Amino acid sequence: MSASLAWRAGWLMLGSTLCFALMAVTIRFAAADIHAFEVVFFRNFFGLAFALPLLLRSGSRILRTDRWGLYFLRCLIGLCAMLTGFWSVVHMPLADAIALSYTTPLFVTIGAVLVLGEVVRARRWSAVVIGFLGALVILRPGVEAISFAAMIALLSAALSAGAAISIKFLARTEAPDAIVIYMVLIMTPLSLLPAIPVWTWPTGQTWWWLIATGLLGTLGHLALTRAYQVGDVSALQPINFMQLPVVAAFGWWLFGETIDEYTLLGAVIIFASTAYIAHREAVLARRRFIVESR
Repeated sequence: MSASLAWRAGWLMLGSTLCFALMAVTIRFAAADIHAFEVVFFRNFFGLAFALPLLLRSGSRILRTDRWGLYFLRCLIGLCAMLTGFWSVVHMPLADAIALSYTTPLFVTIGAVLVLGEVVRARRWSAVVIGFLGALVILRPGVEAISFAAMIALLSAALSAGAAISIKFLARTEAPDAIVIYMVLIMTPLSLLPAIPVWTWPTGQTWWWLIATGLLGTLGHLALTRAYQVGDVSALQPINFMQLPVVAAFGWWLFGETIDEYTLLGAVIIFASTAYIAHREAVLARRRFIVESR
C-alpha cells in the first residue's frame, strides 16, 4: 500500500473514531428527554436522510441485489446491537460502556469459527482469553456486583460481532455504500417498532441532538467502510482506541464522570488482545493472497 493511501486510511479511521465518540455524547444528551429506544429510531431516521445523497449520486443501480435475506438478517442483528448499545451508554459511565464495546472483535473471532468455519489456532485463542480477562478487570466480579447495564453492554458487543460477521458475507459481493444505505433503509422502519411503546415526542434542543446523532452515525460508518477498503485493518486498529480518551474527557467535562484505574487497565488489555487478533488476521490474509496468486 502506498504512503498516500496509508495516510488516507488513517485519517478516515480517525474521523470515524471521533464521529462515534461524539455520537455517544449526543446519545446521552438526547436520552435525557426521551427513551433510548426512541434515540435509536431517530438515529436511523436522520441517518437515512443523510445517506440519501449517496443514493442520488449512485442511482438505483446501487440497490440491485439478490441478497435480501442476508441484508435483513444483518439489520435485525444490528438493530438489537444498537438498542442494547444505546441503552448501556445511557445507563452507565460513557468510558465503561465504550471500554466494554472493545470486546466485539473477541466475539467476532468466536463467531468466525462457529459461523464462517475459520480455523483459529492457539495464539489467537490466547488473545481472546486475555481480552475477556480484561473485561473481567473492568467488571471486577466478586469485588463489586456486576451491573445489569454492564451485562447489556457485553450483549451489545456480542450482537455487534454478529452484525460484523454478516457484513463480511455481504462485502464479498456488495459495495460499501450499498451496505450503509440498506442498513438505514431497513433499520429505520424496524427501529420504530420498539420505540412505539415508550414514545414521547422530543422537545426543544433534543431535536438537534437527534439530528447530530444521525449525522455522526452515518459519517462514522461511511468513513469506517472506506478506511477498511483502502487500509490494513491491523494498522488501523490502534486508532480506534482513541475513542476511549475522547469519550472519557467528555464524560468528565459534561457529566462529571471519572474513569478509574480498573476501567483503564481492562481497556488496555482488551485493546492489546484485539489489536493482536487484527494483526494475525492481516498476516493470514496476506499469506492466502500470496498462495492464491501463484
